[in-house]
Amino acid sequence: MNVEALHITLQQSFCPDASLRDPAEERIRNLKHVKGSTVLLLQVAAEKQVQYEVRQAAAIQLKNICRECWVERVSVLGYPISDSSSTSGDAPKPAVLNTEDKDIVRTGLVEALMAEHEKSVRDLLAETLHSIAIHDFPDRWPALVPTLLNTISQSNDPAKALAVHNALLALRKVCKRYEYKSKDQRGPLNEIVAKSFPLLLPLAQRLVDPNQHSLEAAMMLKQILKIFWSSTQFYLPGGDGTNPSPALQNPDALQPWFDVLCAALIKPLPEASTGIEPRGQPESVEERNAWPWWKVKKWSVQIMSRLFSRYGIPTYAEEEVQDFAKHFSQNVATQLLGPICETLNLRPTG
Repeated sequence: MNVEALHITLQQSFCPDASLRDPAEERIRNLKHVKGSTVLLLQVAAEKQVQYEVRQAAAIQLKNICRECWVERVSVLGYPISDSSSTSGDAPKPAVLNTEDKDIVRTGLVEALMAEHEKSVRDLLAETLHSIAIHDFPDRWPALVPTLLNTISQSNDPAKALAVHNALLALRKVCKRYEYKSKDQRGPLNEIVAKSFPLLLPLAQRLVDPNQHSLEAAMMLKQILKIFWSSTQFYLPGGDGTNPSPALQNPDALQPWFDVLCAALIKPLPEASTGIEPRGQPESVEERNAWPWWKVKKWSVQIMSRLFSRYGIPTYAEEEVQDFAKHFSQNVATQLLGPICETLNLRPTG
């Protein structure tokens, strides 16, 4: 199969004519057994000249194949899981992608994601990256985070805004890989925090500037807050069981991040009719919930809520974070309560 044949197959998969659609769907189901199919799917998904629906279909199939066939799937008892898509009576060995295809997909996926402007395709590529990172990061994909951080470091260049946002999205997917891991399994996440936070904090501080109003800024800031959430919601960043978190050694280390949270939450969002920046706030509740600047506020208050629940009452905090909890309750809690109360007061005042 070549790119042209794959393109036609994907087009025919949503054709109303069943005589064309059914064979196309069967060929798509068998793509995981075709060497090089993931490379071709990535090429189609990344090609901007291709019809949007075809690109989206290619991205969906790429995500599904990488999630299912990147490594051999086994049951909880350690036995291989048979290929459930087989229409024959036997149970063939499930398909596993070869090393050459994996190498090409890892490199091409990051390049495609950095340049993708369509949200649905971008999100599908990001989910594909997350699926691969579960198995390959960091041992078989050591270049992933340095590549993303190199892109994020170019945030001062307006022409790189899309790539920076997409790199932040990808970095969040990598951090999410370790979000629920126990403390002794968070080593790679601690390394990511140590390398990325010095880049992310100045960027976040620029994005919460009162004169920053673009939706692109809100989208970047949202991703930074999600990275912070994934890195801190269960443990303070940097603690590895042997060396304590820098925040435990110096409770003031997180103060700049607390300032970012407050600035994001108190940012005025005037009605669109006023013509005041940031402009274009939707009128319906559903559209407002999806508006990037309200998303920023949502993540800010979600992080604050988690901080209060874990450190707001020192007597309930874990022993190793008692000192930080005391610092938080005495010095930070009141700082965060002000913006929270101001936001809650917006409802009765309209």
